[in-house]
Amino acid sequence: MPLLMVLALMALPFVEVWLMIVVGGWIGVPWTLAALVSLMILGVAVLRHTGRAFREVVQQADEAMRTGEQPRKGLLDPLMLMAGGILLVIPGFLTAAAGVLMVTPITRPALRWAFAGWANRRMAKMQERVAEEFTARGVGVPGQSGPFGPGFTPGGPSAGPTAGASGGAGPSADRPTRGGRVIQGRFEPDDET
Repeated sequence: MPLLMVLALMALPFVEVWLMIVVGGWIGVPWTLAALVSLMILGVAVLRHTGRAFREVVQQADEAMRTGEQPRKGLLDPLMLMAGGILLVIPGFLTAAAGVLMVTPITRPALRWAFAGWANRRMAKMQERVAEEFTARGVGVPGQSGPFGPGFTPGGPSAGPTAGASGGAGPSADRPTRGGRVIQGRFEPDDET
């Protein structure tokens, strides 16, 4: 698959030049140049508008990560607008068509749905590979039915205010775990002085 993408990217400039020649033969060279320049101006305008919105979304996502809440706005729409603006700035009609698809509010939900489906399939494949790798190495999680076990939660199996505390007191007794096993112990430094 990566080889196919590299070949497509290498062929793209030649296809774009051929398409510019064909369009120039249909509508004339001045109109073709005017269309390309107007698409580039549209791309710059989209990038300027999206840059401000993208900064706001990134700041909100950063604030949400600090507080541990879910971000209110998704990053996918500003990323699609930014990619669409970049594709519009690149001279060519194929890249401009892809850019217009990403910028238009009518087509963006369909692209979001397609991207979400692709990402879910990739995540499922990755989880299968991880499970196969664990199985091949002989590492298993007790009670595992899926790649990470039946009751897996990102905070650990007992993610709560006293996770990791098995009756013992200490500084780690009140801290939630990040998954995996917690081994209780003490650290005693060696005094060789």
